[in-house]
Amino acid sequence: DKYGIKFSNVHRDPELMAKAAVGMYREYGFECAVIPFDFAVEAEALGSKPNFYDGEDQVLYPTIKEKAIKDVGELVVPDDLANTARIPVVTEAIKIARAELGDEVAIGTYILGPFTLAGQLKELDDLLEESFTEPEKTNELLEKLSDIIIDIFNLYRDAGADYFTLREMGATSDVLSPKSFNSLVKPHLLKIIDKMPRPNILHICGNTNYIIEDMAKCGADAISVDHKNELLVSREKIGPDVIMFSGFDPIKVLHQGKLEDVRPEALKMREGASAVWPGCDIWPEVTEENMRELVDALKS
Repeated sequence: DKYGIKFSNVHRDPELMAKAAVGMYREYGFECAVIPFDFAVEAEALGSKPNFYDGEDQVLYPTIKEKAIKDVGELVVPDDLANTARIPVVTEAIKIARAELGDEVAIGTYILGPFTLAGQLKELDDLLEESFTEPEKTNELLEKLSDIIIDIFNLYRDAGADYFTLREMGATSDVLSPKSFNSLVKPHLLKIIDKMPRPNILHICGNTNYIIEDMAKCGADAISVDHKNELLVSREKIGPDVIMFSGFDPIKVLHQGKLEDVRPEALKMREGASAVWPGCDIWPEVTEENMRELVDALKS
Protein backbone atom coordinates (compact mmCIF):
# COMPACT_ATOMS: atom_id res chain seq x y z
CA ASP A 1 0.00 0.00 0.00
CA LYS A 2 2.79 2.42 0.90
CA TYR A 3 4.23 2.18 -2.60
CA GLY A 4 0.87 2.37 -4.35
CA ILE A 5 1.40 -0.92 -6.16
CA LYS A 6 -1.47 -3.17 -7.19
CA PHE A 7 -0.27 -6.74 -6.69
CA SER A 8 -1.55 -8.03 -10.03
CA ASN A 9 0.53 -5.38 -11.84
CA VAL A 10 3.81 -6.31 -10.15
CA HIS A 11 4.23 -9.45 -12.22
CA ARG A 12 4.33 -7.73 -15.62
CA ASP A 13 6.18 -4.48 -14.93
CA PRO A 14 9.93 -4.66 -14.20
CA GLU A 15 9.96 -1.27 -12.46
CA LEU A 16 7.16 -2.32 -10.09
CA MET A 17 8.67 -5.76 -9.57
CA ALA A 18 12.01 -4.26 -8.57
CA LYS A 19 10.33 -1.61 -6.42
CA ALA A 20 8.37 -4.24 -4.48
CA ALA A 21 11.40 -6.48 -3.99
CA VAL A 22 13.63 -3.66 -2.81
CA GLY A 23 10.80 -2.40 -0.60
CA MET A 24 10.74 -5.66 1.38
CA TYR A 25 14.36 -5.07 2.28
CA ARG A 26 14.03 -1.36 2.94
CA GLU A 27 10.84 -1.58 5.02
CA TYR A 28 11.46 -4.68 7.09
CA GLY A 29 15.18 -5.33 7.06
CA PHE A 30 14.97 -8.59 5.13
CA GLU A 31 18.47 -9.78 4.33
CA CYS A 32 17.70 -10.15 0.64
CA ALA A 33 15.52 -8.91 -2.20
CA VAL A 34 13.82 -11.70 -4.14
CA ILE A 35 12.57 -11.57 -7.74
CA PRO A 36 10.04 -12.63 -9.15
CA PHE A 37 6.85 -13.14 -7.09
CA ASP A 38 5.02 -15.96 -8.87
CA PHE A 39 5.48 -19.49 -10.20
CA ALA A 40 4.09 -19.01 -13.69
CA VAL A 41 7.01 -17.25 -15.44
CA GLU A 42 8.70 -20.25 -17.02
CA ALA A 43 5.47 -22.13 -17.73
CA GLU A 44 4.13 -19.08 -19.55
CA ALA A 45 7.29 -18.92 -21.65
CA LEU A 46 6.63 -22.52 -22.66
CA GLY A 47 3.03 -21.89 -23.69
CA SER A 48 0.80 -22.13 -20.61
CA LYS A 49 -1.68 -19.30 -20.01
CA PRO A 50 -1.56 -17.53 -16.63
CA ASN A 51 -4.40 -15.82 -14.82
CA PHE A 52 -3.28 -12.58 -13.14
CA TYR A 53 -6.68 -11.93 -11.52
CA ASP A 54 -6.76 -8.34 -12.74
CA GLY A 55 -10.42 -7.85 -11.89
CA GLU A 56 -10.16 -9.13 -8.33
CA ASP A 57 -10.04 -6.79 -5.36
CA GLN A 58 -8.46 -9.40 -3.11
CA VAL A 59 -4.77 -10.22 -3.41
CA LEU A 60 -4.19 -13.39 -5.42
CA TYR A 61 -1.03 -14.91 -6.84
CA PRO A 62 -1.08 -15.73 -10.56
CA THR A 63 -2.06 -19.29 -11.42
CA ILE A 64 -2.09 -21.30 -14.63
CA LYS A 65 -5.55 -21.31 -16.22
CA GLU A 66 -4.65 -23.20 -19.39
CA LYS A 67 -1.95 -25.87 -19.64
CA ALA A 68 0.30 -25.93 -22.71
CA ILE A 69 0.71 -29.62 -23.44
CA LYS A 70 -0.81 -33.06 -23.06
CA ASP A 71 2.26 -34.96 -24.24
CA VAL A 72 6.01 -34.32 -24.25
CA GLY A 73 5.95 -34.22 -28.04
CA GLU A 74 3.89 -31.03 -27.89
CA LEU A 75 6.51 -29.09 -25.91
CA VAL A 76 7.84 -26.17 -27.94
CA VAL A 77 11.05 -24.55 -26.71
CA PRO A 78 11.39 -20.90 -27.84
CA ASP A 79 14.45 -20.05 -29.88
CA ASP A 80 15.07 -16.90 -27.83
CA LEU A 81 14.17 -17.56 -24.19
CA ALA A 82 15.74 -14.28 -23.11
CA ASN A 83 13.01 -12.36 -24.92
CA THR A 84 10.08 -14.71 -24.45
CA ALA A 85 6.95 -13.88 -22.41
CA ARG A 86 7.89 -12.45 -18.99
CA ILE A 87 11.46 -13.69 -18.76
CA PRO A 88 12.75 -10.28 -19.93
CA VAL A 89 10.53 -8.65 -17.29
CA VAL A 90 12.31 -10.67 -14.60
CA THR A 91 15.80 -10.02 -15.94
CA GLU A 92 15.10 -6.30 -16.26
CA ALA A 93 13.71 -6.19 -12.71
CA ILE A 94 16.86 -7.87 -11.42
CA LYS A 95 18.98 -5.28 -13.24
CA ILE A 96 16.94 -2.40 -11.80
CA ALA A 97 17.17 -3.80 -8.28
CA ARG A 98 20.90 -4.36 -8.70
CA ALA A 99 21.41 -0.78 -9.82
CA GLU A 100 19.53 0.54 -6.79
CA LEU A 101 20.97 -1.78 -4.18
CA GLY A 102 24.51 -2.19 -5.45
CA ASP A 103 26.24 -4.62 -3.09
CA GLU A 104 24.12 -3.53 -0.13
CA VAL A 105 22.12 -6.76 0.01
CA ALA A 106 21.87 -10.03 -1.92
CA ILE A 107 19.35 -10.44 -4.72
CA GLY A 108 17.80 -13.88 -4.93
CA THR A 109 15.82 -15.56 -7.66
CA TYR A 110 14.20 -18.93 -8.22
CA ILE A 111 12.78 -21.33 -10.79
CA LEU A 112 10.49 -24.29 -10.33
CA GLY A 113 12.10 -27.72 -10.43
CA PRO A 114 11.42 -29.90 -13.48
CA PHE A 115 8.66 -32.02 -11.96
CA THR A 116 6.84 -29.01 -10.53
CA LEU A 117 7.24 -27.12 -13.80
CA ALA A 118 5.87 -30.14 -15.66
CA GLY A 119 2.75 -29.83 -13.52
CA GLN A 120 2.39 -26.24 -14.72
CA LEU A 121 2.55 -27.40 -18.33
CA LYS A 122 0.23 -30.42 -18.28
CA GLU A 123 -2.61 -31.54 -16.04
CA LEU A 124 -1.22 -32.75 -12.73
CA ASP A 125 -3.41 -35.86 -12.58
CA ASP A 126 -2.19 -36.86 -16.04
CA LEU A 127 1.42 -36.22 -15.04
CA LEU A 128 1.13 -38.35 -11.91
CA GLU A 129 -0.57 -41.18 -13.79
CA GLU A 130 2.04 -41.06 -16.55
CA SER A 131 4.80 -41.11 -13.93
CA PHE A 132 3.63 -44.57 -12.89
CA THR A 133 2.40 -46.04 -16.18
CA GLU A 134 4.85 -44.51 -18.68
CA PRO A 135 7.79 -43.15 -16.66
CA GLU A 136 9.97 -43.01 -19.76
CA LYS A 137 7.71 -40.25 -21.15
CA THR A 138 7.88 -38.30 -17.91
CA ASN A 139 11.65 -38.68 -17.87
CA GLU A 140 11.86 -37.33 -21.40
CA LEU A 141 9.82 -34.28 -20.40
CA LEU A 142 11.86 -33.68 -17.25
CA GLU A 143 15.09 -33.98 -19.23
CA LYS A 144 13.99 -31.27 -21.65
CA LEU A 145 12.75 -29.04 -18.85
CA SER A 146 16.03 -29.46 -16.97
CA ASP A 147 17.98 -27.96 -19.87
CA ILE A 148 15.53 -25.05 -20.07
CA ILE A 149 15.77 -24.42 -16.33
CA ILE A 150 19.57 -24.27 -16.50
CA ASP A 151 19.42 -21.81 -19.41
CA ILE A 152 16.99 -19.50 -17.61
CA PHE A 153 19.00 -19.60 -14.39
CA ASN A 154 22.00 -18.42 -16.42
CA LEU A 155 19.93 -15.53 -17.78
CA TYR A 156 19.02 -14.50 -14.24
CA ARG A 157 22.66 -14.77 -13.18
CA ASP A 158 23.77 -12.59 -16.07
CA ALA A 159 21.15 -10.01 -15.07
CA GLY A 160 22.78 -9.68 -11.65
CA ALA A 161 21.18 -12.18 -9.26
CA ASP A 162 23.37 -13.37 -6.38
CA TYR A 163 21.82 -16.66 -5.30
CA PHE A 164 19.51 -19.18 -6.92
CA THR A 165 16.80 -21.45 -5.54
CA LEU A 166 15.47 -24.53 -7.30
CA ARG A 167 11.93 -24.96 -5.98
CA GLU A 168 10.77 -28.52 -6.52
CA MET A 169 7.63 -28.28 -4.39
CA GLY A 170 5.71 -30.82 -6.46
CA ALA A 171 8.13 -33.62 -5.56
CA THR A 172 7.32 -33.57 -1.86
CA SER A 173 6.71 -36.86 -0.07
CA ASP A 174 3.10 -35.69 0.28
CA VAL A 175 2.80 -36.36 -3.47
CA LEU A 176 5.55 -38.77 -4.52
CA SER A 177 6.92 -41.77 -2.67
CA PRO A 178 10.63 -41.71 -1.77
CA LYS A 179 11.14 -44.45 -4.37
CA SER A 180 9.54 -42.34 -7.10
CA PHE A 181 11.51 -39.29 -6.01
CA ASN A 182 14.78 -41.17 -6.31
CA SER A 183 14.06 -42.86 -9.62
CA LEU A 184 12.16 -40.08 -11.38
CA VAL A 185 13.12 -36.69 -9.96
CA LYS A 186 16.49 -36.90 -8.24
CA PRO A 187 18.54 -37.63 -11.42
CA HIS A 188 17.27 -34.40 -12.97
CA LEU A 189 17.92 -32.39 -9.81
CA LEU A 190 21.50 -33.67 -9.79
CA LYS A 191 21.95 -32.50 -13.38
CA ILE A 192 20.44 -29.06 -12.83
CA ILE A 193 22.27 -28.34 -9.59
CA ASP A 194 25.57 -29.39 -11.14
CA LYS A 195 25.13 -26.88 -13.98
CA MET A 196 23.11 -24.02 -12.46
CA PRO A 197 24.80 -20.93 -10.99
CA ARG A 198 26.03 -20.86 -7.39
CA PRO A 199 25.44 -20.37 -4.55
CA ASN A 200 22.29 -22.43 -4.94
CA ILE A 201 19.55 -23.89 -2.77
CA LEU A 202 17.24 -26.87 -3.25
CA HIS A 203 13.81 -26.27 -1.71
CA ILE A 204 11.07 -28.88 -1.38
CA CYS A 205 7.85 -28.19 0.53
CA GLY A 206 5.84 -30.55 2.68
CA ASN A 207 7.19 -33.34 4.83
CA THR A 208 10.58 -34.21 3.40
CA ASN A 209 11.96 -36.16 6.37
CA TYR A 210 11.73 -39.30 4.23
CA ILE A 211 13.88 -37.86 1.44
CA ILE A 212 16.02 -35.37 3.36
CA GLU A 213 19.19 -37.44 2.91
CA ASP A 214 18.57 -37.67 -0.82
CA MET A 215 18.00 -33.91 -0.97
CA ALA A 216 21.35 -33.39 0.71
CA LYS A 217 23.01 -35.66 -1.86
CA CYS A 218 21.73 -33.59 -4.81
CA GLY A 219 24.75 -31.30 -4.51
CA ALA A 220 23.17 -27.95 -3.68
CA ASP A 221 25.04 -25.52 -1.45
CA ALA A 222 22.04 -25.59 0.91
CA ILE A 223 18.71 -27.35 1.25
CA SER A 224 15.45 -25.80 2.39
CA VAL A 225 12.49 -27.41 4.16
CA ASP A 226 9.21 -26.10 5.51
CA HIS A 227 7.34 -26.28 8.81
CA LYS A 228 6.02 -29.82 8.23
CA ASN A 229 9.48 -31.28 8.80
CA GLU A 230 10.69 -32.50 12.16
CA LEU A 231 13.82 -30.38 12.10
CA LEU A 232 15.78 -32.29 14.69
CA VAL A 233 15.07 -35.53 12.84
CA SER A 234 16.18 -33.91 9.59
CA ARG A 235 19.37 -32.65 11.20
CA GLU A 236 20.17 -36.05 12.68
CA LYS A 237 19.78 -37.67 9.27
CA ILE A 238 21.92 -35.23 7.29
CA GLY A 239 24.56 -34.54 9.92
CA PRO A 240 25.99 -31.25 11.20
CA ASP A 241 27.72 -29.99 8.06
CA VAL A 242 24.82 -29.65 5.61
CA ILE A 243 23.40 -26.12 5.45
CA MET A 244 19.66 -26.44 6.04
CA PHE A 245 17.16 -23.57 6.01
CA SER A 246 13.95 -24.13 7.93
CA GLY A 247 10.64 -22.46 7.22
CA PHE A 248 7.83 -21.32 9.49
CA ASP A 249 4.19 -21.50 8.40
CA PRO A 250 3.70 -18.21 6.50
CA ILE A 251 -0.09 -18.46 6.53
CA LYS A 252 -1.04 -19.82 9.96
CA VAL A 253 1.71 -18.00 11.85
CA LEU A 254 2.56 -14.87 9.91
CA HIS A 255 -0.69 -14.03 8.10
CA GLN A 256 -3.37 -15.39 10.42
CA GLY A 257 -1.44 -15.54 13.69
CA LYS A 258 -1.47 -13.02 16.51
CA LEU A 259 1.55 -10.83 17.16
CA GLU A 260 2.48 -12.80 20.26
CA ASP A 261 2.55 -16.03 18.22
CA VAL A 262 5.20 -14.88 15.76
CA ARG A 263 8.33 -14.68 17.90
CA PRO A 264 8.12 -18.10 19.63
CA GLU A 265 7.29 -19.83 16.35
CA ALA A 266 10.18 -18.14 14.55
CA LEU A 267 12.62 -19.04 17.30
CA LYS A 268 11.39 -22.65 17.35
CA MET A 269 12.36 -22.93 13.69
CA ARG A 270 15.99 -22.33 14.64
CA GLU A 271 16.22 -25.75 16.28
CA GLY A 272 18.36 -27.90 14.03
CA ALA A 273 18.47 -25.34 11.23
CA SER A 274 21.35 -23.26 9.93
CA ALA A 275 19.03 -20.31 9.26
CA VAL A 276 15.33 -19.51 9.02
CA TRP A 277 13.35 -18.25 6.05
CA PRO A 278 9.72 -18.60 4.91
CA GLY A 279 8.61 -22.16 4.20
CA CYS A 280 6.61 -20.79 1.29
CA ASP A 281 5.64 -17.37 -0.05
CA ILE A 282 4.77 -14.60 2.40
CA TRP A 283 1.19 -13.52 1.81
CA PRO A 284 1.17 -9.86 0.69
CA GLU A 285 -1.52 -8.93 3.24
CA VAL A 286 0.55 -9.88 6.31
CA THR A 287 0.41 -7.07 8.88
CA GLU A 288 3.39 -4.76 9.31
CA GLU A 289 3.49 -5.64 13.01
CA ASN A 290 3.88 -9.35 12.33
CA MET A 291 6.53 -8.75 9.69
CA ARG A 292 8.60 -6.54 11.97
CA GLU A 293 8.23 -8.99 14.85
CA LEU A 294 9.48 -11.82 12.64
CA VAL A 295 12.59 -9.99 11.50
CA ASP A 296 13.33 -8.66 14.99
CA ALA A 297 12.98 -12.14 16.51
CA LEU A 298 15.36 -13.74 14.02
CA LYS A 299 17.94 -10.98 14.28
CA SER A 300 17.92 -10.91 18.09
